[in-house]
Amino acid sequence: MSLKDKLPGQLGFGTAPLGNMFRAIPEDEAQATVEAAWNAGVRYFDTAPFYGSGLSEIRLGQALSKYNRDDFVLSTKVGRVILDEVEESARDLGEKSGVFEHGRPNKMINDYSADATMRSIEDSLTRLQTDRLDIVWVHDIAQDFYGDQWLEYFNQARTGAFKVLTRLREEGVIKAWGLGVNRVEPCELTLDLTEAQPDGFLLAGRYTLLDHDRALQRLMDAALAQNVEIVVGGPYSSGILAGGEHFEYQKASPAIISKVEQIKAIAQAFGVSVKAAALQFSLAHPAVAAVIPGASRPGRIAEDVGALSEKIPAAFWQALRDARLISDRAPLPL
Repeated sequence: MSLKDKLPGQLGFGTAPLGNMFRAIPEDEAQATVEAAWNAGVRYFDTAPFYGSGLSEIRLGQALSKYNRDDFVLSTKVGRVILDEVEESARDLGEKSGVFEHGRPNKMINDYSADATMRSIEDSLTRLQTDRLDIVWVHDIAQDFYGDQWLEYFNQARTGAFKVLTRLREEGVIKAWGLGVNRVEPCELTLDLTEAQPDGFLLAGRYTLLDHDRALQRLMDAALAQNVEIVVGGPYSSGILAGGEHFEYQKASPAIISKVEQIKAIAQAFGVSVKAAALQFSLAHPAVAAVIPGASRPGRIAEDVGALSEKIPAAFWQALRDARLISDRAPLPL
C-alpha cells in the first residue's frame, strides 16, 4: 500500500504555526484554526515536538480530542526530546534561530538514538492525547540544522530511529515512516541505503512553485522509482507565496521578493490566485502524495481548500515557463 493510499486526500494541515511560529497565537485562535480545518474536510494533521517545544502537539491534541481517532490521520516526528527543565539561553537552531521564540521555554535535546526515538513517541502520545500515531517522520537530519555535523546525526538516526520505526511499522504500531526535512540530500542518502525502506519523505520547501530545481534534478524521479512518495510541506515557501514576508524561515531577500512579484504579476494577468498555483503545482508531480500548508488563522483554511479546485488555464503555466519561473522538467497540472 502506497503512502497515498494511507492518506485521506491530497490536502493536509501542517501545524508548525500552532507552536507559535513567528508570532504568539492566542489559544482560542489556535483551537479555532484546527476546528476550521476539520469542518473543511481536512483529515490529515502533521505536527512535531520541535514546534514550540511541544506546544503544537499539545494544542493539536486538545483540538482533536473531541473527534473519533479512526476518522483522521496523524503524524509527528522524532529526533528532539522535550525536557521539563527550562532553556536558560537562546537556542542555537542553525538557520532557523528565532522561528519558535514564542513557543514553550522547555529545553530540547537532539537525539536520534533508538531509546530517544521510543521516548519521543511516548511523550508525543501524551501531548497529543492519543493512543497511536499513523506516520512518524525523522526530523531535520540535514545541513540547515547541523551544518557540517549533519552526517553524524544522520548516521545516529540510521542505526537508531530508522531501525525502531521499521520495527514499529512491521508490528503494525505505525503505518508508515520516513524523513521530515528541509533539504534534498538526506532523502537521496536514505534512498541509497539497503537496510532502510521508508514509505515517504515530508519535504518542506523544496518542491514548491518558488523552489523546485534541485528536487527535480536529484530526488523526485528517484523516489518515484522506489515507490517512495513525497508529502510537500511548506508549499507557500515559509509564507512568501501567501502574502507573508518569510522564505526559508527568514525574512525574504530582495531576489526572492522580486521573483515572487513576477509570479504574482503573471497570476494577476490570468486571474489566478498564487495559492492555487502553488498547491496545484506541487501536487502535479506523480511522486507527490499530499500538500500540507500551515495556517494560524481559521480563515486561511477555506482559502487552501478553495485553491485546490480553482481552474487554472494552461496558458498561465506556459507564461511561467516562458519567464523561466518554473522548470521545463516540472510536470504541470492537467
